[in-house]
Amino acid sequence: MQGAAVNQQARKRGLGIAIVALAWSLLVGGETFAQSASTFNQDFRLWAPVFLTVKLPSSLLAYMEVNTRFADLDDAGHIDQLLIRPAFGYQLTENLSIWQGYAWVGNFNQRHTAPQSPFFEENRIYQQINYTHKFESFRILSRTRLEERWIERADGTAIRFRTMLRGTYPLPMAPEWALVGYDEIFVNINTVGAQGPAAGFDQNRVFVGVNRTFSPYFNMDLGYQNQLLNSRSISNLANQMNHMVLLQFFVNL
Repeated sequence: MQGAAVNQQARKRGLGIAIVALAWSLLVGGETFAQSASTFNQDFRLWAPVFLTVKLPSSLLAYMEVNTRFADLDDAGHIDQLLIRPAFGYQLTENLSIWQGYAWVGNFNQRHTAPQSPFFEENRIYQQINYTHKFESFRILSRTRLEERWIERADGTAIRFRTMLRGTYPLPMAPEWALVGYDEIFVNINTVGAQGPAAGFDQNRVFVGVNRTFSPYFNMDLGYQNQLLNSRSISNLANQMNHMVLLQFFVNL
């Protein structure tokens, strides 16, 4: 009886965390949308990242991400970004790991940068902490990342903080399928020159979808992601919302 009571409390805590994350994303999105309705742009996109995680000896971890992003799908479509993101990690405990990584970001077809080149690149290094916890079948992942960014045409180093909370709930009648949701908020710590990021709210991403497990080594997410962006062209306003199909693949070796 005592064990059942503890499990019930754990489920309530997990549900409470998920509700808080969703409420936060709606609060941020609602306020910024109301502020910027007169200058708001929307786009339909497709993101198809592949994530590879490899367990190495002595609690070491290796990671590689190839993230292809397509934009303007309602107008023929084109590649918008390509991210290559390797990292090494260390498994501190069963639930906690730390990471050090690098990212190269290619930005293509950036028409709003005219008359400058429509392509520019970005290099990053980042530090990350992952924490996972399981409440019976409900699984939570917390990922917190600090990025140091060197963006072409921006003077200096841009610092960005981002944190994500993800929940996964396998369906009792079909455990290979699971409901998935997460929220991730991005905040710029500093202002970098006239063409770099401005300090403050940068973006928020909300995802709802399903996960399909094919084997212990491979699973995938499919669903809808909403991305709310704050462009520096209009100070302190979010003026871009992207509606996207997110199809992401996870390989664990």
